[in-house]
Amino acid sequence: MELQVGETLVHYVEHGAGRPVLVLHGAGVDHREAEGCFEPAFAGTEGVRRIYPDLPGMGRTAANGLDSAADVLDVLCEFADRVTAGEPYVVVAHSAGAHFALAMAARQSSAVAGLALICPLLPDIREVPEHRVIAGSGDLGDEIFREYFVVQTPEMLDRYERLVVPGMRLADEAAMGRIGERWDLPEEGAAYDGPALVVAGRLDATVGFAAAVDLADRWFGATVAVVDGAGHALPHEKPDLLRALIQDWLRRSA
Repeated sequence: MELQVGETLVHYVEHGAGRPVLVLHGAGVDHREAEGCFEPAFAGTEGVRRIYPDLPGMGRTAANGLDSAADVLDVLCEFADRVTAGEPYVVVAHSAGAHFALAMAARQSSAVAGLALICPLLPDIREVPEHRVIAGSGDLGDEIFREYFVVQTPEMLDRYERLVVPGMRLADEAAMGRIGERWDLPEEGAAYDGPALVVAGRLDATVGFAAAVDLADRWFGATVAVVDGAGHALPHEKPDLLRALIQDWLRRSA
Protein backbone atom coordinates (compact mmCIF):
# COMPACT_ATOMS: atom_id res chain seq x y z
CA MET A 1 0.00 0.00 0.00
CA GLU A 2 1.06 3.59 -0.56
CA LEU A 3 0.03 6.95 0.84
CA GLN A 4 1.11 10.31 -0.59
CA VAL A 5 2.32 12.59 2.21
CA GLY A 6 3.34 15.92 0.74
CA GLU A 7 6.08 15.10 -1.75
CA THR A 8 6.78 11.72 -0.14
CA LEU A 9 5.07 8.52 -1.23
CA VAL A 10 5.09 6.33 1.89
CA HIS A 11 5.00 2.59 1.29
CA TYR A 12 3.46 0.49 4.07
CA VAL A 13 1.76 -2.80 4.83
CA GLU A 14 -0.91 -3.49 7.41
CA HIS A 15 -2.59 -6.44 9.10
CA GLY A 16 -5.78 -6.77 11.08
CA ALA A 17 -8.47 -4.26 11.95
CA GLY A 18 -9.27 -2.15 14.97
CA ARG A 19 -7.12 0.05 17.18
CA PRO A 20 -4.13 1.35 15.17
CA VAL A 21 -0.59 0.31 16.08
CA LEU A 22 2.17 2.07 14.15
CA VAL A 23 5.36 -0.05 14.02
CA LEU A 24 8.64 1.70 13.12
CA HIS A 25 11.72 -0.23 12.03
CA GLY A 26 15.35 0.70 12.66
CA ALA A 27 17.99 2.24 10.40
CA GLY A 28 19.12 0.67 7.15
CA VAL A 29 16.35 -1.92 6.84
CA ASP A 30 12.65 -1.75 5.95
CA HIS A 31 9.26 -2.82 7.26
CA ARG A 32 10.02 -6.51 6.72
CA GLU A 33 12.27 -6.81 9.76
CA ALA A 34 9.71 -5.15 12.05
CA GLU A 35 6.89 -7.17 10.50
CA GLY A 36 8.76 -10.44 10.93
CA CYS A 37 9.62 -9.69 14.57
CA PHE A 38 6.44 -8.06 15.83
CA GLU A 39 3.65 -9.91 14.04
CA PRO A 40 4.31 -12.97 16.25
CA ALA A 41 4.15 -10.65 19.28
CA PHE A 42 0.63 -9.61 18.26
CA ALA A 43 -0.50 -13.18 17.54
CA GLY A 44 -3.87 -13.96 19.06
CA THR A 45 -4.69 -10.32 19.76
CA GLU A 46 -8.00 -9.20 18.33
CA GLY A 47 -9.06 -5.67 17.44
CA VAL A 48 -5.58 -4.39 16.60
CA ARG A 49 -4.60 -2.94 13.22
CA ARG A 50 -0.82 -3.15 12.74
CA ILE A 51 0.69 -0.60 10.33
CA TYR A 52 4.29 -1.03 9.13
CA PRO A 53 5.67 1.88 7.05
CA ASP A 54 9.02 2.00 5.29
CA LEU A 55 10.78 5.02 6.77
CA PRO A 56 11.98 7.65 4.25
CA GLY A 57 15.20 6.60 2.54
CA MET A 58 14.55 2.95 3.28
CA GLY A 59 12.55 0.21 1.63
CA ARG A 60 10.24 1.62 -1.02
CA THR A 61 9.82 5.07 0.57
CA ALA A 62 12.10 7.60 -1.10
CA ALA A 63 13.55 10.57 0.79
CA ASN A 64 13.64 13.07 -2.05
CA GLY A 65 13.67 16.58 -0.60
CA LEU A 66 14.11 15.37 2.98
CA ASP A 67 17.31 16.71 4.55
CA SER A 68 16.94 16.13 8.28
CA ALA A 69 15.32 14.01 10.96
CA ALA A 70 12.88 16.88 11.46
CA ASP A 71 11.76 16.48 7.85
CA VAL A 72 11.22 12.75 8.41
CA LEU A 73 9.29 13.49 11.60
CA ASP A 74 6.95 15.80 9.68
CA VAL A 75 6.25 13.00 7.20
CA LEU A 76 5.64 10.42 9.92
CA CYS A 77 3.30 12.65 11.91
CA GLU A 78 1.19 13.44 8.86
CA PHE A 79 1.27 9.80 7.77
CA ALA A 80 0.02 8.73 11.19
CA ASP A 81 -2.74 11.33 11.19
CA ARG A 82 -3.99 10.25 7.80
CA VAL A 83 -3.60 6.48 8.02
CA THR A 84 -5.42 6.41 11.36
CA ALA A 85 -8.06 8.99 10.28
CA GLY A 86 -7.28 10.94 13.44
CA GLU A 87 -7.91 8.00 15.79
CA PRO A 88 -5.56 7.67 18.79
CA TYR A 89 -2.82 5.12 18.15
CA VAL A 90 0.09 3.42 19.85
CA VAL A 91 3.64 3.17 18.56
CA VAL A 92 6.09 0.28 18.65
CA ALA A 93 9.63 1.17 17.59
CA HIS A 94 12.93 -0.66 17.30
CA SER A 95 16.34 1.00 17.49
CA ALA A 96 16.47 4.26 15.49
CA GLY A 97 12.71 4.08 15.06
CA ALA A 98 12.48 5.06 18.73
CA HIS A 99 14.10 8.42 17.91
CA PHE A 100 11.05 9.29 15.83
CA ALA A 101 8.54 7.57 18.11
CA LEU A 102 9.58 9.73 21.06
CA ALA A 103 9.30 12.91 19.01
CA MET A 104 5.90 11.86 17.66
CA ALA A 105 4.65 11.31 21.21
CA ALA A 106 5.94 14.73 22.27
CA ARG A 107 4.44 16.52 19.28
CA GLN A 108 1.14 14.60 19.21
CA SER A 109 0.65 13.77 22.89
CA SER A 110 -3.13 13.58 22.59
CA ALA A 111 -2.87 11.10 19.68
CA VAL A 112 -0.14 8.73 20.92
CA ALA A 113 -1.86 6.52 23.48
CA GLY A 114 1.11 4.24 24.21
CA LEU A 115 4.80 3.76 23.43
CA ALA A 116 6.82 0.54 23.20
CA LEU A 117 10.54 1.12 22.59
CA ILE A 118 12.70 -1.91 21.87
CA CYS A 119 16.49 -1.50 22.02
CA PRO A 120 15.88 2.24 21.63
CA LEU A 121 18.37 4.73 20.22
CA LEU A 122 18.11 7.49 22.84
CA PRO A 123 19.88 10.87 23.13
CA ASP A 124 22.08 9.96 26.11
CA ILE A 125 23.57 6.65 24.94
CA ARG A 126 26.50 5.60 27.14
CA GLU A 127 28.22 2.60 28.75
CA VAL A 128 27.82 0.52 25.59
CA PRO A 129 29.31 -2.95 26.16
CA GLU A 130 31.69 -4.66 23.80
CA HIS A 131 30.08 -7.08 21.39
CA ARG A 132 30.35 -10.74 22.30
CA VAL A 133 28.82 -13.92 20.95
CA ILE A 134 27.02 -16.13 23.47
CA ALA A 135 25.78 -18.89 21.15
CA GLY A 136 27.22 -20.27 17.95
CA SER A 137 30.70 -20.53 16.50
CA GLY A 138 31.00 -16.84 15.62
CA ASP A 139 31.89 -17.54 12.00
CA LEU A 140 28.43 -17.75 10.39
CA GLY A 141 27.12 -15.16 7.98
CA ASP A 142 28.56 -11.84 6.92
CA GLU A 143 30.22 -9.16 9.04
CA ILE A 144 26.98 -7.26 9.64
CA PHE A 145 25.26 -10.40 10.94
CA ARG A 146 28.18 -11.18 13.22
CA GLU A 147 28.14 -7.62 14.65
CA TYR A 148 24.35 -7.49 15.03
CA PHE A 149 23.45 -10.81 16.65
CA VAL A 150 24.88 -12.22 19.87
CA VAL A 151 23.02 -15.50 19.23
CA GLN A 152 24.65 -16.67 16.01
CA THR A 153 22.89 -19.91 15.23
CA PRO A 154 21.66 -21.15 11.84
CA GLU A 155 18.13 -20.14 12.87
CA MET A 156 19.22 -16.55 13.55
CA LEU A 157 21.19 -16.44 10.30
CA ASP A 158 18.08 -17.53 8.44
CA ARG A 159 16.06 -14.75 10.07
CA TYR A 160 18.75 -12.23 9.18
CA GLU A 161 18.85 -13.31 5.55
CA ARG A 162 15.04 -13.33 5.20
CA LEU A 163 14.05 -10.28 7.23
CA VAL A 164 17.05 -7.95 7.36
CA VAL A 165 19.12 -8.33 4.20
CA PRO A 166 16.33 -7.57 1.67
CA GLY A 167 15.73 -4.17 3.27
CA MET A 168 19.43 -3.42 3.50
CA ARG A 169 19.68 -3.82 -0.26
CA LEU A 170 17.07 -1.09 -0.79
CA ALA A 171 18.48 1.47 1.66
CA ASP A 172 19.42 4.85 0.17
CA GLU A 173 22.77 5.37 1.88
CA ALA A 174 23.14 8.92 0.59
CA ALA A 175 19.74 9.95 1.93
CA MET A 176 20.37 8.27 5.27
CA GLY A 177 23.70 10.04 5.56
CA ARG A 178 22.15 13.40 4.69
CA ILE A 179 19.39 12.97 7.27
CA GLY A 180 21.85 11.66 9.85
CA GLU A 181 23.90 14.85 9.62
CA ARG A 182 20.88 16.73 10.98
CA TRP A 183 19.62 14.11 13.39
CA ASP A 184 18.61 16.16 16.43
CA LEU A 185 14.93 16.69 17.13
CA PRO A 186 13.73 19.43 19.50
CA GLU A 187 11.20 17.04 21.05
CA GLU A 188 13.63 14.21 21.73
CA GLY A 189 14.17 14.90 25.46
CA ALA A 190 10.50 15.16 26.36
CA ALA A 191 9.06 12.89 29.04
CA TYR A 192 6.13 10.57 28.32
CA ASP A 193 3.45 9.85 30.91
CA GLY A 194 1.32 7.33 29.02
CA PRO A 195 1.50 3.51 29.13
CA ALA A 196 5.00 2.63 28.03
CA LEU A 197 7.26 -0.36 27.54
CA VAL A 198 11.03 -0.10 27.24
CA VAL A 199 13.03 -3.25 26.50
CA ALA A 200 16.82 -3.35 26.23
CA GLY A 201 19.33 -6.10 25.64
CA ARG A 202 22.00 -6.40 28.30
CA LEU A 203 24.51 -7.31 25.59
CA ASP A 204 23.45 -4.56 23.16
CA ALA A 205 26.72 -3.31 21.66
CA THR A 206 24.93 -0.74 19.49
CA VAL A 207 23.00 1.39 22.00
CA GLY A 208 23.63 -0.30 25.35
CA PHE A 209 20.97 -0.42 28.06
CA ALA A 210 21.92 2.34 30.52
CA ALA A 211 19.96 5.11 28.77
CA ALA A 212 16.90 2.87 28.56
CA VAL A 213 17.04 2.16 32.30
CA ASP A 214 17.05 5.91 32.99
CA LEU A 215 13.48 6.05 31.68
CA ALA A 216 12.28 3.95 34.63
CA ASP A 217 12.86 6.97 36.88
CA ARG A 218 11.41 9.53 34.45
CA TRP A 219 8.35 7.71 33.09
CA PHE A 220 5.84 6.82 35.79
CA GLY A 221 3.79 4.60 33.46
CA ALA A 222 6.67 2.55 32.08
CA THR A 223 7.64 -1.09 32.37
CA VAL A 224 11.40 -1.25 31.80
CA ALA A 225 13.12 -4.58 31.17
CA VAL A 226 16.80 -5.36 30.63
CA VAL A 227 17.02 -8.78 29.04
CA ASP A 228 20.03 -11.03 29.56
CA GLY A 229 21.18 -13.16 26.65
CA ALA A 230 20.15 -10.63 24.02
CA GLY A 231 21.78 -7.82 22.07
CA HIS A 232 20.50 -5.25 19.60
CA ALA A 233 18.76 -8.06 17.73
CA LEU A 234 16.61 -8.79 20.79
CA PRO A 235 13.36 -8.97 18.77
CA HIS A 236 14.89 -11.92 16.91
CA GLU A 237 16.69 -13.49 19.85
CA LYS A 238 13.96 -13.31 22.55
CA PRO A 239 10.63 -13.54 20.69
CA ASP A 240 8.65 -15.30 23.43
CA LEU A 241 9.63 -12.83 26.13
CA LEU A 242 9.02 -9.92 23.78
CA ARG A 243 5.54 -11.23 23.04
CA ALA A 244 4.67 -11.44 26.73
CA LEU A 245 5.86 -7.89 27.33
CA ILE A 246 4.06 -6.52 24.26
CA GLN A 247 0.82 -8.27 25.24
CA ASP A 248 0.98 -6.78 28.75
CA TRP A 249 1.66 -3.31 27.31
CA LEU A 250 -1.24 -3.61 24.86
CA ARG A 251 -3.59 -4.39 27.73
CA ARG A 252 -2.32 -1.38 29.69
CA SER A 253 -2.64 0.95 26.71
CA ALA A 254 -6.13 -0.18 25.69
